[in-house]
Amino acid sequence: MISKDIYKNREMLLEEFNNTSDLIVYEFETNSNLKILMSYLDGFIDKNILDRDVMKPIITDLKNYSDLKKIIFVSDIKELETQEDVVKQIVSGNLLLFIQGCKQCFSLDLKHWEKRAIEEADSEAVVRGPKESFIEDISTNKMLLRRKIRNSNLVFEDYTLGEQTETGISIAYIQHIVNDDILNKVKRRIQDINTDSILESGYIEQFIEDSSSSILPTIGNTQKPDIVAGKILEGRVAIFCDGTPHVLIIPHLFIENIQVSEDYYSRPYIATFLRGLRIFALLLGILLPGLYVALQTFHQEMIPTVLLITMAGAREGVPLPSVLEALLMTIMLELIKESGLRLPKAVGSAVSIVGALVLGQAAVEGGIVSAPMVIVIAITAIAEFAVPALAEVMILYRLFLIILGGFMGLYGITCGLVIIIIEAISLDPFGIPYGYPIAPSDKTGLKDFIIRFPLWSMKKRPNLLGKGNKIRQRNVRKK
Repeated sequence: MISKDIYKNREMLLEEFNNTSDLIVYEFETNSNLKILMSYLDGFIDKNILDRDVMKPIITDLKNYSDLKKIIFVSDIKELETQEDVVKQIVSGNLLLFIQGCKQCFSLDLKHWEKRAIEEADSEAVVRGPKESFIEDISTNKMLLRRKIRNSNLVFEDYTLGEQTETGISIAYIQHIVNDDILNKVKRRIQDINTDSILESGYIEQFIEDSSSSILPTIGNTQKPDIVAGKILEGRVAIFCDGTPHVLIIPHLFIENIQVSEDYYSRPYIATFLRGLRIFALLLGILLPGLYVALQTFHQEMIPTVLLITMAGAREGVPLPSVLEALLMTIMLELIKESGLRLPKAVGSAVSIVGALVLGQAAVEGGIVSAPMVIVIAITAIAEFAVPALAEVMILYRLFLIILGGFMGLYGITCGLVIIIIEAISLDPFGIPYGYPIAPSDKTGLKDFIIRFPLWSMKKRPNLLGKGNKIRQRNVRKK
């Protein structure tokens, strides 16, 4: 319980916070000789509002603690009665006031801290469409979603996760549209999380996903409010995490790795062509090195004669077999990408140029690798960049198929593809088949698969996602 003596409350605060240097504990008296104890964490409070709207009226006008709410100009004032509530309010960034002779404590919401401005999403650039992205502040992120969906049916449910970090989490969905089965599973799994810390939404993703052993992502993430709005309007659930601009979207299906938000802002034929191009890039990024190794090692008769002679001449003097050559070049490509990504931009671009041009050319001229292999790996890298959502997955599958192609030829490539496809269609994230809407087939969902139908024809939401109100448009004129 909170003591009526402010000096005992001061000792309690210092003991609870282990005399930390950023805990501000300040005592003063009003003009009516009423003793006040004020406490907050340095850096969390707007001191201009504190001085103007709290300190000044308290010192000049406060005569009794019952008049506190009448004289200060703060909208959010809470009365606290336990030490646990006191600690929670301080670590949340609120200001606490203890008044001599009062057994209650008053919490004032004066939170204000520096935060990053709303900028363009660096990992999801678009030519047409909204450029704004989420930031690390969860309240701002909620506001950005509210601006997209100005409807009272948009619901946020808040949770606190992490015994040490006390991280704010919020689930977002649209009432009467959300799939209740998915929503209930998400709530249950979040409530079952019991850990010391949640530092990023990736922590939550690993705790609640269905198959942690799968390479394929079954929970999506994005930095763009328009993508989150579009997904929850289909009946999905979004999870916001304080301290990160990445919002989770549940469930995440395979085809969504190929789709981008700009598909819905451009004409259907263009969107369909680009989706087909991304599918081709996905297959190219996974299969091309393995196919090259398999043909070079076991199936030379399938290569046109002129091309075979050129490839044989290029490989003359290369000491490594094709499979080791492909593995070496793939690993070197990933090393160049990783070093360029982690270093500062100016240095990172220089590393990429040196690695791609100087080392690549030197390796070919030195006879360590062949020129056709460099071309194959370069095409693979370009294909990988076209499908960034599956970049990490493509790397692992590529290495897997290179090894199979190097030791078993096209038979190994075929077996590898069968394994990959079986793994994909066997996933069932939050009760929704990963291959939906093609496995199982759904006519409504197929309107937004590889072929993107005109928006006016998508009258209903996908059957498995939107269990509530399935009607998306009414009274659409015939085209």
